[in-house]
Amino acid sequence: MTERVPFMTLAPRSDAAAIRAAIDRVIDRGWFILGPELTAFEEEFAAASGARFAVGVGTGTDAIALTLRALGIGPGDEVITSPLSAAFSALAITMAGATPVFADIDASRLTLDPNAAAAAITSRTAGILPVHLYGQPADMPAFTALASRHGLALIEDACQAHLATSAAHAVGTFGAAGAFSFYPTKNLGALGDAGAAVTDDAALADRIRRLRNGGQAERYDHKTFGVNSRLDEMQAAILRARLPDLRGWTARRRELAARYRRDLAGAPFTVPSEHESGHVYHLFPVLVADRAAFQRHMADEGIGTLVHYPIALPDQDAFRSSPASDCPIARRVAAEVCSLPLHPFLSDPEADLVSAAARGWAPATVRRS
Repeated sequence: MTERVPFMTLAPRSDAAAIRAAIDRVIDRGWFILGPELTAFEEEFAAASGARFAVGVGTGTDAIALTLRALGIGPGDEVITSPLSAAFSALAITMAGATPVFADIDASRLTLDPNAAAAAITSRTAGILPVHLYGQPADMPAFTALASRHGLALIEDACQAHLATSAAHAVGTFGAAGAFSFYPTKNLGALGDAGAAVTDDAALADRIRRLRNGGQAERYDHKTFGVNSRLDEMQAAILRARLPDLRGWTARRRELAARYRRDLAGAPFTVPSEHESGHVYHLFPVLVADRAAFQRHMADEGIGTLVHYPIALPDQDAFRSSPASDCPIARRVAAEVCSLPLHPFLSDPEADLVSAAARGWAPATVRRS
């Protein structure tokens, strides 16, 4: 059947003219790295995120890795994180030289369980990296208390959670720093790779700035071993063009999520709970016992779906040597999770088509969790 509702499209829509003007501005200026567009975006994104400082880097992965390095976390250290996430969350820990340790998720939030994280703490634990998965904030008051009690660094993976709040407080600002991604599919997306770390700590922001630029204190004066990870002027300008629309886009995501929750009540699968009004719905996942059959049904109805994420991180070859508590919830969710279309440009009639198709699925066996 012809696809009636694709999962998403990345082509600029209402912001196309602003993006074109931003690109032309950078080209006309002829300054492409570490210039005025980046400086302006860092100031604007910090303000939007409720932080004092933002440091633009090449990717969200680099934002995590460089923050860990700037905090002095590296070889011999362990960082506790979620087993259900894009692999880049844990890969960033490895990039810093530390070891990711996986603790299970909360069955309802689908984010790192504070109690499981507490049980995973050892003498080698240096930090905790909760992931605000799918736009749902982790339980940050609990993680703030846990990190404080054990003297651990708290770094937030907010790569899917632009403008999200936990207990009415901006994510990314609870601990030492927060990491954001501007990968094109994100709620605030560039037209390429880009990321940023936000923090209220001026000294930490300065260390991340140096690390992103080869460890230079001054030009050609490399004080430490850094990397080349700079958010370029083109992507900074594009992000500046899109940033004013982010609040409106976020409101639309929440409207669509509320519509789905209303229309999918009683459907033969599980819709994860909304634990925070500050959820920003980067994705709208459901849990389906027979996911493959459900996806075939939705495709037959012309509806695009995707899976985020099908393999729990402890089961990935890249992390076989990493310590992990038993993570049965993460493994079950990884086997059942399926994302429905949700983005700011999805129309109400399209959302209704998605809901109707999902409600029309008749599984051979229904299992609720």
